[in-house]
Amino acid sequence: MKKTRNEKVNICMVGAGYVGLVSGACLAELGHRVVCVDNDPRKIKMLEKGVMPIYEDDLERVVKKNVKAGRLHFASSVKEGMLHEGHRADAVFIAVGTPPRDDGSADLSAIEKVSEQVALNMTDYTVIVEKSTVPVSTCDWIEKTVKRNNGRHIPFDVASNPEFLREGTAVWDFLEPDRVVVGVSSKRAEELMRRVYKPLKKAPIVVTSVKSAELIKHASNSFLSTKISFINAVANVCERTGANVEDVARGMGLDKRIGASFLKAGIGFGGFCFPKDLEAFYWLSRQVGYDFDLLKTVKDINEGQKLWMVKKVEDELWNLEGKTVALLGLAFKPETDDMRFAPSIDIAAEFLKRGAKVRGFDPVSQENAMKVMKGVHFARDAYDCVKGADCVCLVTEWKEFARLDQKKLMTAVKHPIMVDGRNLYDPAKMRDLGWTYKSVGRP
Repeated sequence: MKKTRNEKVNICMVGAGYVGLVSGACLAELGHRVVCVDNDPRKIKMLEKGVMPIYEDDLERVVKKNVKAGRLHFASSVKEGMLHEGHRADAVFIAVGTPPRDDGSADLSAIEKVSEQVALNMTDYTVIVEKSTVPVSTCDWIEKTVKRNNGRHIPFDVASNPEFLREGTAVWDFLEPDRVVVGVSSKRAEELMRRVYKPLKKAPIVVTSVKSAELIKHASNSFLSTKISFINAVANVCERTGANVEDVARGMGLDKRIGASFLKAGIGFGGFCFPKDLEAFYWLSRQVGYDFDLLKTVKDINEGQKLWMVKKVEDELWNLEGKTVALLGLAFKPETDDMRFAPSIDIAAEFLKRGAKVRGFDPVSQENAMKVMKGVHFARDAYDCVKGADCVCLVTEWKEFARLDQKKLMTAVKHPIMVDGRNLYDPAKMRDLGWTYKSVGRP
């Protein structure tokens, strides 16, 4: 009788941050045995107790379900993760941080350290999968590092498998993806990666060279960043001509060649991926001798959108010295507690720099905001936040802010002035209620 190959894969996921924890939990949801490794013992203890170290919609349910089913485990070392309770890892996914340096390049030191540990603990053929967003040729360096530390000459392959997860919808982005990109250099590695993603019946698997896969993530995020900055530039033209950016965006988005996604004007993009990947792609282009100046312009427009909010408040209040400004929403986007590169940080700093008092409230990211926003008074709720404010700024479009009692808000503020940086409210309704209301690119 022909032996049936086990379609399930033993996976070691190194890094239990946004990418690693979501990916690890979802791979377990697909039926694989996964060990999530992190060198932060506090984080591992939290996960073992069923406490999530990050806020991500539906993540807690998926984690607890797969821990209970015996498919998801946690460890504090690569060695333990690669041989956990007698199960050897067929694939090691690297999902550690690659923070930006001052020059825009990515700090890859954590990837190097993990690669060394993987090399020292391999006992049989292993596919080492780069999951973090990295510049082209990082997988070449991983391969060199593993070879240097692979004293027993254990066979291995290095693959690139970029993630396309949006914070706030990351679980469903993983389980119902538009596509899965896999960069490999051997049929053996391709076969294993196809086994990993076989349960995703509807998702096309795009198999490329390793370098092409590495580049796809940077190119994708930079293009989406470009769409956001483009519509924000259009919004500035709309304000100067009396046009409505939402009408313009709708007319553009119905063109199938353009599409409606990422054509929502606002105060710019934040988070860890878009700013970092844009900067890294620009740095990479210069390193290979190509001046990709379009990316620099995209970044400049995005930075300018943060100052747009400050300028609008200044236009209404004249001098900011001693005035109180309330910021509703602090996370870089709704449905996440992530404060990395959040526009609210720079906006608050600019108000403080100009002598204003800043109050802030976020329904989820408040605790994280307190760590990175100095000089801000943090309120109990939205109504407490706007109490006595000379101006209210809508920074993050949380659903609960759409349901606020506007009349109650108006009784709490000193002056009924609102600058809506996300176009959450209807201009006509807000003015009918008595607000002096300013939004992005809408007359």
